[in-house]
Amino acid sequence: MSNQMQPFVLAPGAGTSVRNPVGGQVVFKLRGEQSGGAMTVIETVAAPEEGPPLHFHQLNDEWLYVLEGEMRFRLADDVVPALAGSFVFIPRGITHTWQNVGREPAVLLAMIAPAGLERFFEHYAELTKGADNPDTFRALSAEAGITVVGPPLAESHPTRQATSASDR
Repeated sequence: MSNQMQPFVLAPGAGTSVRNPVGGQVVFKLRGEQSGGAMTVIETVAAPEEGPPLHFHQLNDEWLYVLEGEMRFRLADDVVPALAGSFVFIPRGITHTWQNVGREPAVLLAMIAPAGLERFFEHYAELTKGADNPDTFRALSAEAGITVVGPPLAESHPTRQATSASDR
């Protein structure tokens, strides 16, 4: 077998998955070993009101595309809404977080370059076995070049679900 990258197609729902630290699943669509280390692509499901703590990546740039749902993003000091079809670019070093503000699970397509964060998600799922653990998240984040600098958006900028766009 050659070390050369090979093209492929994944059917809907295909890819290996692990539990997402913010509820739902992370499905790996493109892993580092498939891209020559260039990037990781994941489809991630976030439960209503959930999102990661405020953080920044020391090593990775991130592109996020909202496939389904109603999200909001904090990029540095700005909090902006992002409905399905929204695209977000986050260069390494920029503090950010996001939150599903809808009543249903939200789905994001995340492209992360260079590759490597798949190990963070796999290790977190393995260590927590379905029970969220902020201390484990923080410890594994540090190992993956992620620096946690604050709470999730739901804590730092609370909002009521009744104010979501679908209720207007």
